[in-house]
Amino acid sequence: MLRPDASILLYEDGVYAALSGTVMVHKLRDVLDDVRVYCLKPDLAARGIEPEKVLAGIELVAYEGFVELCVEHRRVQAWL
Repeated sequence: MLRPDASILLYEDGVYAALSGTVMVHKLRDVLDDVRVYCLKPDLAARGIEPEKVLAGIELVAYEGFVELCVEHRRVQAWL
């Protein structure tokens, strides 16, 4: 369902998928070649997760980055 111009933002409990060593690593590595993947840094901090544990290639963003992504993309879809 991802288009080449899409981006993924992991937030709330979705940030756990960004961690190295999880079952999601292979799925995320597959999409990192095609789309940009971001992780909301304040949500990592709220869960006591060190930024260094995030899979390489995933960009950490603050709330300002979240807003910029919403403005940059014409459609925003939240998957819970």
